[in-house]
Amino acid sequence: MDNYKVPEHIAIIMDGNGRWAKKKHMPRNYGHSQGSKTLERVCEDAFHMGVKYLTVYAFSTENWSRSEEEVNGLMNLLRVYMKDAVKKSKKNNMRVRVIGDASRLAKDIQESINVLEESSMNNTGLQFQVALNYGGRDEIIRSVRKLAEKVKSGEISADEIDEKMFSETLDTRGIPDPDLLIRTSAEQRISNFMLWQLSYTEFYFPEVLWPDFSKKDLEEAIAYYNKRERRYGGV
Repeated sequence: MDNYKVPEHIAIIMDGNGRWAKKKHMPRNYGHSQGSKTLERVCEDAFHMGVKYLTVYAFSTENWSRSEEEVNGLMNLLRVYMKDAVKKSKKNNMRVRVIGDASRLAKDIQESINVLEESSMNNTGLQFQVALNYGGRDEIIRSVRKLAEKVKSGEISADEIDEKMFSETLDTRGIPDPDLLIRTSAEQRISNFMLWQLSYTEFYFPEVLWPDFSKKDLEEAIAYYNKRERRYGGV
């Protein structure tokens, strides 16, 4: 990686847990459990490679439509992860933030999120964002409502609203837009993830299923990123 420019911010859609489990004749939640272990490794690898921000799509606003068994399994996995993450974030100097509408999550999960965010707030290592009950359209609608309330109250005028002001109302305020998006399992769509923030992001779609994603796969993604010429609409 010494000769490569490392993306400041990488976003990941962790796809393929269910298919990975099916190949092994195991239940889907086994794939999610193994995917959680992969995520821990990727956080460490990304930080050591020089990545400053890592954002992952853990549970979307659409995922509630999955079977009750799978959703409950994901929520229980999340409970375990949140408790472990407090110790691990302290050990690794990692700041953790949750983006999305947490109000639909169970109260105990909301409380765990608050504890994790507050306990890791001053950590200066990897800045790690977890998208929970997150949808890009939902985020934009919530931001529009915030600005509409400010206009209604007279705090701002409609003419004052620009891209910077809008960005500051998003869940990702204070976080730079992703330089690189990785979606595993070769699916080539963004599935309502960070619709505003991905405007000029480079996309990479490896065939590997998420539980098998390795340090080598991350290095290959960064190598691909270095082949891209980022012009941001210019010549």
